[in-house]
Amino acid sequence: MKIIFLLIGISLIVAIGFLLAFFWAVRSGQYDDDYTPSVRMLFDDKQTKKQNS
Repeated sequence: MKIIFLLIGISLIVAIGFLLAFFWAVRSGQYDDDYTPSVRMLFDDKQTKKQNS
């Protein structure tokens, strides 16, 4: 029975660690813009006018 309490305690510590890492990632801006990079390749590049000499 002691091992079950030990495993529950360890799993809670690991879960809290992952939760804190997730909150840190959100606050540091890791998930700010997740739409634009996925559609960036669909946009046409601006064409520059070439001067013929």
